[in-house]
Amino acid sequence: MPLLAPMSTAAGPASPASPPAFVETREHRSWYWYDWANSAYVTTTATVLFAPYLTSVATAAACPDLAEGARCAATLSVLGIPVSPGSLVAYTATFSTIISAIFLIFVGAIADRSSHPTKLFGAFAWIGAIAASLMFLVTGTNWQLGVLLFVVANLCLGSSLVIYDSLLVRIAGPNDRDRVSSKGWAFGYLGGGLLLALNFALDMFGPKLGLDRGTTTRISLLSAGLWWGLFSLIPILGLRHVQGSVAPPVAKSAGVVSGSLSQLRHTFKELLTHYPQTKLFLLAYLFFNDGIQTVIANSSLYGIEELQFPQATVLGIFLFVQFTAFFGALLFGRVAGRIGAWRTVLASLGIWTAIVVVAFFVPARSIALFAALAFFIGIVLGGSQALSRSLYSQLIPHGKEAEYFSLYQAMERGTSWFGTLIFGLVYQATLSYRSAILALIVFFVVGGVLLSRVKMRQGIIDAGNEVPHVI
Repeated sequence: MPLLAPMSTAAGPASPASPPAFVETREHRSWYWYDWANSAYVTTTATVLFAPYLTSVATAAACPDLAEGARCAATLSVLGIPVSPGSLVAYTATFSTIISAIFLIFVGAIADRSSHPTKLFGAFAWIGAIAASLMFLVTGTNWQLGVLLFVVANLCLGSSLVIYDSLLVRIAGPNDRDRVSSKGWAFGYLGGGLLLALNFALDMFGPKLGLDRGTTTRISLLSAGLWWGLFSLIPILGLRHVQGSVAPPVAKSAGVVSGSLSQLRHTFKELLTHYPQTKLFLLAYLFFNDGIQTVIANSSLYGIEELQFPQATVLGIFLFVQFTAFFGALLFGRVAGRIGAWRTVLASLGIWTAIVVVAFFVPARSIALFAALAFFIGIVLGGSQALSRSLYSQLIPHGKEAEYFSLYQAMERGTSWFGTLIFGLVYQATLSYRSAILALIVFFVVGGVLLSRVKMRQGIIDAGNEVPHVI
C-alpha cells in the first residue's frame, strides 16, 4: 500500500525534534522512473535539438535561397501574423503554455476525482510519447507539422506531470519529500543524459554511416519519443495501486464535467481566501520558473546562433550539463536537509541571476567560458526545480493535490509562457539573442523577492499539513 502523507490538526502540530530515518519504498523507486522516462524528451527534444531544428526548417521555408551564415530577415505567416523564423519556437512554446494553463486545471480536477489516477497519467504519457516520436516526420519546409506535434507533446507532458507530481504527496511523508523529489530529478537527469550521449554519438558518427545532419536529428527525436513511452511502463505498473482522493469536495455523483467545474470554482475561491502563502508561492514560481524554463528552452539556440558553435559542440555541452545536474540535484537535496528547501531555492535564484549576466558577455566561440557556464547551470538546475516541487507539496490541502499541481505545472518546464514571449519579442525587435537572454534577469529578481516573502511554516499550517523538521 502506498504511504499517505499524515494529516494534521488545524492548529498544525509541531515537527519532531529530529526527522525519522528515510526508508525508500517500492513506490518511491517506481515513481523515480517517470523522471527518467520524460527527461529523454525534455533533454534531447525540447531542450537541445528541436528548437534549432524547427528554426532551420522554418528558415528554409521563409528564406529558401539564404546564403550560408546570413540571417533571415523574412517572416512566416502564422494565421496572418508575421513571425520571424528565429522567434517561431519561442512563440510556439508561448501558445502551448496558454493552452496548457487552461487545459491542465481541468486535468487536475478530473484526476482528483478519479479513483485510479495512474490510468489517466499513463494515457497522457503515451499520447505525448507518440507525438514526440512522430517528430521524425518533420522534414523540408514542413514547420507546421513540427509546431502541431510540439504543442501536443508539451500539453501531454504537462498533463502527465500534474498527476505524477501529485502522487509525490501520496507516496512520501512531509519529511521525505525533499529527498524523494531530488532523487527523482537526479534520476531523470541521468536518463536524459544517457540518451543524449547516444544521440551525441549518432551526430558525430552519422556522416560515416551515410546519414546527413537532418536525418540524425530526426532519428534522435524519434528515440526520445520511444524512450519516453517505453520507460513510462514502470511507474504506470508500479503505482497502479495508488488510490485517488478519498474525500473530494464535490460529490462524485455530480459527474465528471459538472463536478470538475464546481470543484474548480471551490478550489480557486479557497486558494484566494484561505491560502495566501500558497498563492504567493505560485506567484513567485510563475516568475522564477519562467526564467529557468526560458533559459533551458533557448540555450541550444543561443549556443548555435549567437555563440556560433556547431550542433555537435552544443550537444556535448548539454551532455555535460545533464551529468553535472545529476550530482547537483543530489547535492541540493543534501543542502536542503540542513538549511531547508526554502533557503536553498532562494540561494539558487541568486546563482541563476549571475548565470544570465555572464551569458550575455560570453564571446562567440569561447568554448571554455561556455563550458564553465554550463557547469554552473548543471549544478543549480536540478536542485532548484526538485526543491520547488517538494516545497509546494507542503502548501497543498489534502485531497486536492492534482488540482493544485495543475496550477504549478502550467508554469513548469516547457510550458512557461511569459518568459518565452519576452524572449521572442526582444529577439524580433533586436535580432540579437544576447539582448533576449539578458531580459530574463527580471524574472529571477522578481521571483526571488516574492519567494523571500513566503512564510512557509504558516502556509503549511494553513493547509492543515504536518510541519517538516526542516523547511
